[in-house]
Amino acid sequence: MSIPSILFGLVIAFLLGALFHAVRGGNGWRLLLSLFLGALGFMLGQFAGMWFGITLYPFGILDLGAGVLGSLIILILGDWLSRIKPANKSSV
Repeated sequence: MSIPSILFGLVIAFLLGALFHAVRGGNGWRLLLSLFLGALGFMLGQFAGMWFGITLYPFGILDLGAGVLGSLIILILGDWLSRIKPANKSSV
């Protein structure tokens, strides 16, 4: 992959993370988490699309469909896992 395609993929992933944060809300740490998870999910979606040979919406060398799908899955999973509160009860 070339540098411009990597940068374009990061821009799309960060936009997805920022949009997800705008919908779900939260503080600054949750914004950073959303941006990171968006980029991680986009990258995993790209690799999964290449691995399984699936092309959903190609744009140059990037497969935006697989990247967006992977990003949304990771964002939803990460948001769900980050909102779990630990129990404060002691079992001793």
